[in-house]
Amino acid sequence: MAREQKKIFFISDTHFGHENVLKFGRQFSSIEEMNETLIRNWNERVSGNDTVYILGDMFFRAADVEGVLSRLKGKKHLILGNHDGSWINKVDLSQYFQSVSNMLEISDGQRGMTLCHYPLLTWKRAKKSYMIHGHLHDDTSDDFWPLIRARERVLNAGVDINGMKPVTFDELVENNRLFKEAHP
Repeated sequence: MAREQKKIFFISDTHFGHENVLKFGRQFSSIEEMNETLIRNWNERVSGNDTVYILGDMFFRAADVEGVLSRLKGKKHLILGNHDGSWINKVDLSQYFQSVSNMLEISDGQRGMTLCHYPLLTWKRAKKSYMIHGHLHDDTSDDFWPLIRARERVLNAGVDINGMKPVTFDELVENNRLFKEAHP
């Protein structure tokens, strides 16, 4: 019997419990529907041995952080975002995360990646590695959007452009290519 290969996934800006995020284009009738959809999408893709890098803003004003965390499969690594201060001191992070950091440099064996909630325009080994971020959701209105759009090695892991689910590196590249093409 063949052994299942472990996968690496990326996700950002889930905003579990954040009622106001529904006002910014997420097509859900309630925060409960959004939360349950995100949990279902996550667990349909991720197995217990897979690795998930969460690039910030996982929760905001959520009533049951541990209830959600206990349901999400995979070995989770949290990169802190601007909304994560609202919940990280209310749970034992070591129970749910392999690591918690502001920024992380990793390799999947084929390529180097710098992970940060905020998009960077330069980073260590920028000509040979990737910058994976969150924070922007699907907003292209800021004056720096043309700079990000022009850099194919800068990839947005936000659920708003990645089908409301964790994605593999190859899916991340393709989703970002399509999003950048559609938003000149």
